[in-house]
Amino acid sequence: MKIGRVLISTEDIDRRLAEMGAEITEDYRGKDLLLVAVLKGAFMVMADLSRQIDLPLDIDFMAVSSYGAATQTSGVVRILKDLDAEIAGRHVLIVEDIVDSGLTLEYLRKNLEVREPASLEVAALLVKTGIQQVPVACRYVGFEIPPDFVIGYGLDLVGKYRNLPYVAVMEDEGF
Repeated sequence: MKIGRVLISTEDIDRRLAEMGAEITEDYRGKDLLLVAVLKGAFMVMADLSRQIDLPLDIDFMAVSSYGAATQTSGVVRILKDLDAEIAGRHVLIVEDIVDSGLTLEYLRKNLEVREPASLEVAALLVKTGIQQVPVACRYVGFEIPPDFVIGYGLDLVGKYRNLPYVAVMEDEGF
C-alpha cells in the first residue's frame, strides 16, 4: 500500500473550514453551541473548525465504532465513549471527518435526539457521494468526494496516516 494522489490539499481544507466557520458563526450567534466531535477521525476537523467559529462555544467528544480494522462499515455501531455534558436544550453540532454509508451518523443522530437538544445538526469535512445507505442530512459540508478509500487529516488506515495535513487516496487498499 502506498499513498496515492492528493485529493484535497491543506490549503483547500483551511479555506473551506474558514468558510464553514463563518457560516456557523452567523447561524449560531446568541445560542448555546456545543460541538461534538466523533473520535478519533474528527479531532483534527474539530480543532481547526472550532478556531474558525467566532463565538463562545463548548466542545465534547464521542467515540463510536462501526469499522474495526476494515475499510467499510460493518453496520453495527457501538458507543465506546459517550458525552460528558448534558445536551438537553443546547444547540448541538456534530462534527464528522467523513460520512460514507450514513449508518453510523444515523445511529448517532437518533441516540442524541432522545436527549432533547434545542437543535441537532451535522458538519462534515467530507461526504462520499453515491454510497449512502440511509439519507444523510449534513447542514455544513466541506467537500463531496468519490467513494474512494481516503486517508489523512484525521482519516486512517488501521490507525496510521491520520497526521497527514491533506486528504489522499490510497493507491492500493490491500483489503
